[in-house]
Amino acid sequence: MSLTPQSILNQINRRSFLSRTSLGLGATALASLAKPDWLSAGQAKGGLPGFPHFAPKAKRVIFLCMAGGPSHLETFDYKPRLAKLDGQSMPESFTKGQPIAQLQNQQLKCLGPIFKFRKHGQSGQEISDILPGIAGIADDIAIVRSMHTDQINHDPAHTVMNTGTSISGRPSMGSWVTYGLGSMSDDLPGFVVLTSEGGRNPQPISSRQWGAGFLPSKFQGVQFYSNGDPVHYVRSAPGINRDQQRNFIDTVGKLNRLRDQQVANPEIESRIAQYELAFRMQTSVPELMNFDDEPQHVLDRYGVKGMDGSFAANCLLARRLAERGTRFIHLYHRGWDHHGDLDRYMKICCGLCDHPSATLVKDLKERGMLDDTLVIWGGEFGRTPMFQGKGATAGRDHHMRAFSMWMAGGGIKGGVTHGETDELGYHAAVNRTHVRDLHATMLHLLGIDSQSFTHRFQGLDARLTGVEEEAQVIKPLLA
Repeated sequence: MSLTPQSILNQINRRSFLSRTSLGLGATALASLAKPDWLSAGQAKGGLPGFPHFAPKAKRVIFLCMAGGPSHLETFDYKPRLAKLDGQSMPESFTKGQPIAQLQNQQLKCLGPIFKFRKHGQSGQEISDILPGIAGIADDIAIVRSMHTDQINHDPAHTVMNTGTSISGRPSMGSWVTYGLGSMSDDLPGFVVLTSEGGRNPQPISSRQWGAGFLPSKFQGVQFYSNGDPVHYVRSAPGINRDQQRNFIDTVGKLNRLRDQQVANPEIESRIAQYELAFRMQTSVPELMNFDDEPQHVLDRYGVKGMDGSFAANCLLARRLAERGTRFIHLYHRGWDHHGDLDRYMKICCGLCDHPSATLVKDLKERGMLDDTLVIWGGEFGRTPMFQGKGATAGRDHHMRAFSMWMAGGGIKGGVTHGETDELGYHAAVNRTHVRDLHATMLHLLGIDSQSFTHRFQGLDARLTGVEEEAQVIKPLLA
């Protein structure tokens, strides 16, 4: 064989590869025998090489979204000064030049808190009487009172909360997390979405809120439904048995691989993976959604009898998903848009969401799962200190300058309150926390450096936390 510069280089590369990787391959084989799930926890299930960047505190996230924007002034942020000014004109110094949603060109008057607040737990967290369940886990949660966002209306504010930007079509946070870390389950999606409703004017939630954007489509959220099939088309067609379905999947997979050899499109790989996952879900999803294996005392604690589509049932389902390896679980409860009849609808929404939220945290804690499960609770924005409407049916308008959220588990220090608003709850004033700071903290707890977590899109290294300014990890909340 004649020697050419290229053939010599090929020989060197082969020798170098064999000599340098033999020990590594042997070590990898030994590790995989000793711990079979070691390799599958990374790239084999969709994670990126080198992820996580450092030892994570949390393995998974359960995000409890109170869609519509719960009032921070009736839940976690008591304002004595606002109570004293109830019914009086709102000081112009707070509102002049500020964006207002539906109260534009109207006389602005203060609405004091309509529920009492008390201190709870050894930590003395101050929480409204309308939330007795969450008050009971005061020492397990960290309350952030200084949240603020960029958008004042529901859909764009949800878009900021979910994607870090108001630009439609960007990847959701659940997609970013599963793109970086992959799934921990072979039989269920890595990112699952559940919805419930109850309260005033349930706002629609667009499916793009859990879309993958410019990331591969296999990382988009999968919505589970409470009525009919939990996932569309999860059942085989009538007359098709499991062996026939398996043959169909194999044949389609071969055709897709032939096409991929011609065009090398990453979406074809996603399509193959999703066909395989869907086949496995035909067995795993019915088992997941069947609560018959739950002890009666667990069903009683959550207040559920079965999969009835309630927020309580979705909280129990979230725990079951977490046990089975789903990485990101996003629950939306639609009904918190309280422009009017605030007293009535706060009681309805808190009645539906307070106890199950607290029960989920307690259940995870008792099962030893809270330590590595990050639970986040809150809406897309808050509500104004000014009232909207008249008399006993008054409500509050959208508010982007200040709102409250809480977190628990997954490396969060319980029993602490972070940040403050001004004396009327209008502006986040101390330790102001943007939604992107929340994202940076979530990623940090998952072992991801948010500044290094990028995906090249249209010539830009895009990030969940944005490129406009550096998002900050909320370090006082870390255990």
